[in-house]
Amino acid sequence: MALKILSWGRPGLQTHKEDIKSIINEYQPICLGLQETYLEPHLSAKFKNYTTQRNDFQQGSLASGGVACLTSCQMPSKSILLNTQLQAVAIQIQLNSRITVCYLYLPPRVHIEQRHLDYLIQQLPSPFFLLGDFNGHNPLWGRTDTNPRGRQIETLIEDRGLCILNDNSYTHFHQASHTFHTIDLAICSPSLAPY
Repeated sequence: MALKILSWGRPGLQTHKEDIKSIINEYQPICLGLQETYLEPHLSAKFKNYTTQRNDFQQGSLASGGVACLTSCQMPSKSILLNTQLQAVAIQIQLNSRITVCYLYLPPRVHIEQRHLDYLIQQLPSPFFLLGDFNGHNPLWGRTDTNPRGRQIETLIEDRGLCILNDNSYTHFHQASHTFHTIDLAICSPSLAPY
């Protein structure tokens, strides 16, 4: 079985439910991570033949951010309880061995302390994939500039000996500036790297 682990970041799960169904039908992923779900606790996030683990985020009375993981019911898996202030969800899937998959959303204008990222990584059983919308810029994944979040992620990768799987392709089009960016990242334990 091919290991199809996907991450998708379009704001508003309810708005894009049909798009998500199309992705599931076309790619039949083992896992599909969704960032910026904008779900309130009473809203459903169910998809046929998939279980949903989610971490909703409320800012005042409004839903904002949030992350979810859809996992195929055909794949043995278990949720990993994370003790974090970050918008993250994690599961462990059973292939020939166990692999952890964590989806993360880091909002662009929110200060994230390095220790929170470090503590998240400490909680993930190895080997793991860490995927999501990091909102960081760095030459390591194809940017010419670096922002503070990009430096944080670079520190995390270097300090933990992790691998970045991005191939310098753009992952986001910024409407206001009409520019392309790479803010969605795929990071993994060295044993999962393809090289």
